[in-house]
Amino acid sequence: MAKRDAIFPAGRQALYEINRYSAAIRSGNLLFVSGQVGSRDNGSAEPVFEKQVQLAFDNLAAVLTAAGCTFDDVVDVTTFHTDPAQQWEAIKTVRRKVIGDPPYPNWTAVGVNWLAGFDFEIKVIARIPQSS
Repeated sequence: MAKRDAIFPAGRQALYEINRYSAAIRSGNLLFVSGQVGSRDNGSAEPVFEKQVQLAFDNLAAVLTAAGCTFDDVVDVTTFHTDPAQQWEAIKTVRRKVIGDPPYPNWTAVGVNWLAGFDFEIKVIARIPQSS
């Protein structure tokens, strides 16, 4: 069996090592990105919700970049929310800045009651562009 082809953004691998998971796994021309949260460099949660969402998208962008991808390569998105009804407008604001023009990726939003001290998490599947 082939080893997993793990992808890590620069400077954050220690956080993944502590929790024993990879930021992303490359499989063929697909990239499966683990859930990204609005964590600061030390792993703590950003307390301001809007900033937490932006930081989660920033952390996701770093993983995508490490794999040679951008948000334009994302085909499937799943987000997790601790209070979807109250949080959705703030999430939409960040989402509009980050996700480009149509066609948009698939998107599934799930309400949850626990995210290890966070209020928002985003995971994606992206296609890895063919190198020229």
